[in-house]
Amino acid sequence: MDIAGNLVDVFSREVYPARVVFDKRINKIERLKTAPGRFICPGFVDAHVHVESSMLIPTEFARAAVRHGTIGTVSDPHEIANVLGLRGITFMFRNAARTPFKFCFGVPSCVPATRFETAGARLDAKEVALLFKKGGQYLAEVMNYPDVVLREPKVMEKIAVAKKFGKRVDGHAPGLCGKALQAYVNAGIETDHECSTINEAQEKHVLGMKILVREGSAAKNLSALYRILAKDGSMLCSDDLHADDLLSGHLDALLRKCVRLGADVFDALRAATLAPVTHYGLDCGLLQEGDAADFTILENLKEFRVRETWLDGRKVFSQQSNAMPRVHEKPINVFHAKPQKPGDFAYAGPSKTLAIGVKDGSLLTKKIRASSNDWRKPESGINKIAVINRYCNCRPAVAFAKGFGLRRGAFASSVSHDSHNLCAVGADDESLAQAANAVIACKGGLAAFDGTHCRVLRLPFAGLMSGEPCEKIALEYTYLNKMVHSMGCCLRAPFMALSFTTLLSIPELKISDQGLFDSTRFEFVR
Repeated sequence: MDIAGNLVDVFSREVYPARVVFDKRINKIERLKTAPGRFICPGFVDAHVHVESSMLIPTEFARAAVRHGTIGTVSDPHEIANVLGLRGITFMFRNAARTPFKFCFGVPSCVPATRFETAGARLDAKEVALLFKKGGQYLAEVMNYPDVVLREPKVMEKIAVAKKFGKRVDGHAPGLCGKALQAYVNAGIETDHECSTINEAQEKHVLGMKILVREGSAAKNLSALYRILAKDGSMLCSDDLHADDLLSGHLDALLRKCVRLGADVFDALRAATLAPVTHYGLDCGLLQEGDAADFTILENLKEFRVRETWLDGRKVFSQQSNAMPRVHEKPINVFHAKPQKPGDFAYAGPSKTLAIGVKDGSLLTKKIRASSNDWRKPESGINKIAVINRYCNCRPAVAFAKGFGLRRGAFASSVSHDSHNLCAVGADDESLAQAANAVIACKGGLAAFDGTHCRVLRLPFAGLMSGEPCEKIALEYTYLNKMVHSMGCCLRAPFMALSFTTLLSIPELKISDQGLFDSTRFEFVR
């Protein structure tokens, strides 16, 4: 087969008319004097993403991603690992193998993410080694950076296993700087996707880390960090992308924003193609002779509108059709939480306390001084938040949050990083019970209760994912967001924001099933 157009060469940083001859691999590239107006570009690779956050199993994620010119991802199955351990990771490997899409799965390094939360599984160094033998391609984000800095033996043993197998080691160190950052890097950590300021990114880059610039559904750092893309090794990633956002855009959307912000187009393209492929050693083609015939056909290099996507010489997407396979899978899950009563959400702590300050578009939260009675005053903007252990029948951990702005009702989710216990936020205890019990009844999913009606999005795969198409999940998810917005919430992605109030590894204040947690001190709030 052959195709002619303007070839985008990410090595020489030029565009020239060419004819590409290929079967499963690129056989020949012939320069031409003229060619049709289309642009032949290497397919895009997301340098760090949790597929589970799309709420789609890998095969359905792939069907949605190829329409945006994405041909591969560097994926951390950390979410399902915290729920189902080896069984969950094996499911991701197996399902992904049923699609031509190029998934590069890592081996989760922190399961559970910390000792301050209850997860459904544990992975020690022996299981990390086993997963490398089963096909794991890198050690996924080492989130427990305090223990790395302190050289805690168990976490260091996992890093040593990765080095023994010749694997890359990904990092996760929000706000880490100075001597602590130096100690973290010296442990063998190579990347970071948690930078939120250009100064943070530059300090980490100087120390040798490769910076992954993130723009997802919750954390949006591209505007602050796009200048770092001029540095070799910088990459683009989404990290967590819900189905509605994936339906409308992926790496193509990030590239559009890069160009709009003023980034050099080849710096941006290198970050979405060459950099992740070479760093992780992926078998993803880069439009060189001998490479796998993986590429996308674009209308231009400004809007990055995708006409076609090709994988191993096969057209898997065009504007007329999607040839990626749909795959039926039997759900896997674990969910033992029992229904809750309104009285179970009574707050039993001190009257003077702290509330979690939630900011739109950021995973970082603030410590806000509050009174236990503030949540009863709508003008305070404070709501009650609760986490229910999904792995056994326990009373909820209850605290307060500001930023959701609910004036009535509640919403709940079994997608709550990283242990994926059930998390709910509401304007009153009765609504909290209604929303939480709707998720409990279907053993995982998202639910919104507006004071009168309840709506549920079922996620039968570990309470994280569905086997339905992206279009269907996006439609239902959009409806739930509209319900939550009608209750007073102004956050663009309220369910995503809720899911990160439980991520203990990111400052400042979070909540687990065991209580309110100070992420700067790495201890519970007493």
